[in-house]
Amino acid sequence: MLFADLLSAAEKPNIVWLLSEDNSIHYLQHYGSPNGPTPAISQLAQQGITYNHAFSNSPVCSVARTTLMTGILGPRAGFHYHRKMVPANLPAGVKMVPVYLREAGYYCTNNNKQDYNVVTDKVWDESSRTASWRKRPDESQPFFHMQSFGMSHESSLHFKSGQIDPQALKTDLASVEVAPYFPNTPLFRYTQAYYHDRMTVIDRQIGKVVEQLKEDGLFDDTIVFYFGDHGGVLPRSKGYLYEGGLHVPLIVRFPEKYRHLFASAFGSREDGFVSFIDFSPTVLNLAGLDVPVSMDGKPFAGKGITALSLAQRDEAFGYADRFDERYEFARSFRKGKYKYIRAYEHFYPDSMQNNYRYRMLAFAQWRELNDKGELNEAQSHFFNSKPVELLFDVEADPHEVRNLAGDVEHQLILEDLRSSLRAKMKQINDLSLFPESQMIDLALQNGIGFGQQRSAEIEELLDVVDLALSPWQQARKKLQRALKSKNPRVRYWGVTACAAFGDKVSPLLPILQSLLSDSDFQVRIRTAEILGILHAAEPQQTIYDVLVKAESNAVATAAMNAIVFLRDHHGYEFKVDASMIKASDEPLVQRRLEYLNSVK
Repeated sequence: MLFADLLSAAEKPNIVWLLSEDNSIHYLQHYGSPNGPTPAISQLAQQGITYNHAFSNSPVCSVARTTLMTGILGPRAGFHYHRKMVPANLPAGVKMVPVYLREAGYYCTNNNKQDYNVVTDKVWDESSRTASWRKRPDESQPFFHMQSFGMSHESSLHFKSGQIDPQALKTDLASVEVAPYFPNTPLFRYTQAYYHDRMTVIDRQIGKVVEQLKEDGLFDDTIVFYFGDHGGVLPRSKGYLYEGGLHVPLIVRFPEKYRHLFASAFGSREDGFVSFIDFSPTVLNLAGLDVPVSMDGKPFAGKGITALSLAQRDEAFGYADRFDERYEFARSFRKGKYKYIRAYEHFYPDSMQNNYRYRMLAFAQWRELNDKGELNEAQSHFFNSKPVELLFDVEADPHEVRNLAGDVEHQLILEDLRSSLRAKMKQINDLSLFPESQMIDLALQNGIGFGQQRSAEIEELLDVVDLALSPWQQARKKLQRALKSKNPRVRYWGVTACAAFGDKVSPLLPILQSLLSDSDFQVRIRTAEILGILHAAEPQQTIYDVLVKAESNAVATAAMNAIVFLRDHHGYEFKVDASMIKASDEPLVQRRLEYLNSVK
């Protein structure tokens, strides 16, 4: 018998999730900012716990929310691309957390954003703009309610220049602390101040929900979570694995009757790490339900959780892949104060075009100032290719501008975190080692099962791309073998690893040039990119040929990504229109065409 079966409906806690969209800890006074007062949220914290180290596993909405609702790491199941071209299937019997709760007698409502990357049946009792616990058929029925607040969404910063009104701000422009990687311009200061004001609006909305719970006489029976649905939202946050994209606010308020379910006292701050994969297991544990073995996370509250077990939690895993039309495969692993980022496609600069991102005036101004040569070193990193590895001490360097990966005194830490990340990726059978087009074709019926079946190949592919971390003399022969492999994915990651060595790969140029006519479209695209970077071949005709022949929407999207990258960052001229693209109806391809046609 489940523990929950022993509880009467009156003993089961109501649970409410309140999510502010696109915001990290950096914009709340409660987390140390001089701006962004949130009195209602701070009041919840006085009656609960502030988690100092809460992390989204992904810095973008659809991936983060699917992780939240399943307790499963996106790259293990195949739902880690934003926006999805094809939704992934969860294995038979694996469900989202509201389904488990509904089966246990909870009334589950969502108001109202879903945005999942998996195939779903009926998840909620109701999901709409009017969904509320107030609609449950029996007032004694326990409920789980999720509500999202969009006033802090990235789109709130898509104002036009004519709409800028400093006099309307509540936040004092002089008090704004601009990150050292931003240009300290009036526009950046205004944008950040405006966003601080958004957080105060969110706080009022949170307060209204709390008042509704009190009006209904339910506040003393309800556990309330407030958190950001991932980080953001100024440039270099949403969509990136830096702390601004992953480190979210989390406050859990609990009434006296459920105090025994929490290891920390009212008003305390908890330093143990929690991630989005832990939220669903925690809710199930609070409701007295068993945590399914399919979930990757562990509860941080409820039965069996102690202060000691929380204190020992000091790791967080992050993943970033395609965001809209922009590709980049990267992973992060944080342990304590150190943060490691492995940039598998390090040649793509952070600034690569994403149409939605550049609607923000601050984003566009940053690029304009870079083009004019008016940025300092820290401000210009965003526009350059990255090192293959990055290591940051996020306590000493909270803005992550000093890469410690090359420092002799940090080599043991670097090797430890590198090893931890590799172990994690092998443990979960990270499906990003299969290019998206092949993952769609092969894995999406059951990504978890597929990864288990192909674990040996995934481990081999990770070893091949990680040749980029070896000295050239050690890597050369292994890369040569990889480029001649019968497995197209080995060839693909062999080409990718070559990019780390620059001109040293000249002995391998004849093999690389032969791969421009490879039987695999993804290999051809990647080879055109790398030889284009090296100026060892003209990439245009290879990519044109792929676009004319490839039926896969993901292949076409990758080819268009390569065109924008090679044109904007390496000076190659391309002339492309929809008539040249077999998969031209793909929306992400259309976004690239829109951009290419708007910028000559």
